[in-house]
Amino acid sequence: MMNFLDITYLKSGTEKQQKAYQILTTNSILEKLNSYTPILVGTIPINIDVETSDLDIVCNVQDKEEFINTLKTYFSNENGFIISENSMLKSIKANFLIEDFEIEIFGQNIPSQEQNGYRHMLIEHKVLVEKGEAFRLEIIKLKKQGYKTEPAFAKLLGLPGNAYEALLNL
Repeated sequence: MMNFLDITYLKSGTEKQQKAYQILTTNSILEKLNSYTPILVGTIPINIDVETSDLDIVCNVQDKEEFINTLKTYFSNENGFIISENSMLKSIKANFLIEDFEIEIFGQNIPSQEQNGYRHMLIEHKVLVEKGEAFRLEIIKLKKQGYKTEPAFAKLLGLPGNAYEALLNL
């Protein structure tokens, strides 16, 4: 199984993965978030990204105000910087651009490795390894048609109900 906790795997990946590695390391993004146990998740690490895919980073946040201050301190000067709060998910999200990458930092008071974004990525990676290249290309095709990642997997796997929950049950 791929170790997604260490982003060095990106260095030998696709062109976009290599560029993501360069952006993350040159700007010390994960280092700046180190006290929040950041993990890069989403489509880029598992090579099902499309043109509009962003770099998603999940973080374990104990103190919401401290996290917001950290985000503002390190990233408020970046293009398009915005922070939003989701009271239903009890989460904080920051979005901004560095070069041609949108970066989304998502924080919840849940250990990073237990957050759904990370869990979904591990499950999706396992399915991609099992199903092969044709399946991966079908996922990308659905994503280009506007499907979000989890619903695309649910459609191709024939999973009924809520796609996000159904994937976690795999």
